[in-house]
Amino acid sequence: MDLAPATLSGAVEWRIAEGLTPYPEAVAAMEARVAAIRAGTAPECVWLVEHPPLYTAGTSARDEDLFNPAGLPTYRAGRGGQWTYHGPGQRVGYVMLDLRRRGPDVRAYVHGLEAWLIAALARLGVRAETRADRIGLWVADRRAGTEAKIAAIGVRVTRWITWHGFALNVEPELAHFDGIVPCGVRDHGVTSLARLGITAAMAEVDAALMATFGAAFGEGSVPLLQPCHGVP
Repeated sequence: MDLAPATLSGAVEWRIAEGLTPYPEAVAAMEARVAAIRAGTAPECVWLVEHPPLYTAGTSARDEDLFNPAGLPTYRAGRGGQWTYHGPGQRVGYVMLDLRRRGPDVRAYVHGLEAWLIAALARLGVRAETRADRIGLWVADRRAGTEAKIAAIGVRVTRWITWHGFALNVEPELAHFDGIVPCGVRDHGVTSLARLGITAAMAEVDAALMATFGAAFGEGSVPLLQPCHGVP
């Protein structure tokens, strides 16, 4: 899979993949794009995808947190964090930004991701918050009677170029999260826009993400949309 840009403008390039993107191909494409951004031959990129059902393990993942009764594929992701699920109905955002010019501060970058997702969810009618002791974005889930995670964050930074990113639950099969301890958190479950009663097409979610990106990341954030059709 090739993420080479159609143009080299100062704007962040946005790509939206149609269909389901195999996970190994996504990782290979990100690696190539990160190298190109570092070399100055490609602009920064936000790549929005859906994956077939699978689990990925971050660098802190524990083997005992994987149950996987359905036998879904598993991958070592190389990002921060623990186990998470990816599948249809979940918007995965791979965010490849150059922290050399935006500021070499990984914590500030993660805070930017959190602020961006909070603003995007607010546009969709959902109030999401962060928690000091739990990574990701959390909302009140009345059905569960507690808080539940609606978005996971797991990043990797290579020579100050970011990759991996976030997974936002729009309408995934939530039962698949039962095959892991999501992000190592045992006391709280996961939820989705659909479970919260929010009917939003993936295109609406993408529009909310595009509309709120600039406020979180500032200069150079005007979307340059290059839709992907299948495997580019």
